[in-house]
Amino acid sequence: MPDPDLRPARREDLLGLPSEVAPRLLGGHLTTVVGGETVTVRLTEVEAYHGQGTGPVGDPGSHARMGKTARNATMWGEPGHLYVYLSHGIHSCVNVVCGPAGVAGGILLRGGEVREGTDAAARRRPAARSSRDLARGPGRLGDAVGLRHPVHDGIDAITGAEWHGAVARLALPVTPLPDVATGPRVGVAGPAGTAAFPWRFWVPGDPTVSAFRWGRGAGPLN
Repeated sequence: MPDPDLRPARREDLLGLPSEVAPRLLGGHLTTVVGGETVTVRLTEVEAYHGQGTGPVGDPGSHARMGKTARNATMWGEPGHLYVYLSHGIHSCVNVVCGPAGVAGGILLRGGEVREGTDAAARRRPAARSSRDLARGPGRLGDAVGLRHPVHDGIDAITGAEWHGAVARLALPVTPLPDVATGPRVGVAGPAGTAAFPWRFWVPGDPTVSAFRWGRGAGPLN
């Protein structure tokens, strides 16, 4: 039965700056169907990243800070597609593209609670110590929902159209969550990881929010 507190995301929901759109994703659901298995994650932690020329200040932590490349091309496309990139050569991380087509922006899905498909998520995350850890952190979330770089990069989470054997759908809260915490992004090096960019948003007190750590050259005194 559909959740009355959620509605399907629309492209117009995602046309703003990533730092404006990101908190509206909290409490929303990302549902994927990969290999015939459905997994739904309730989003509890996200981070905003602006591309070159996006917003009033440059974002030195963004993959698109230097302009469009083959790697980040999805970030420059239509909002609502998912930018799936490889982190540390191992983990596939999932971002929701936002902003008008031709303007780069993405929202990294950092953490969430698996609401459906726990068995499938657990098979994909055999190292998880508990259900709390299935999608706690961006690499874990990407593993849990089964989206992989590069094959699923660009999948459309608005139309739910099949993309290389996978389907993704994004649903947003009918009413944005009233209590949202914000602070520096996790593990981002240099100025981009300081309080100058308080573009990490999370549900306060939720156990599926990942642990915070300062990036190299960042910190409370920078």
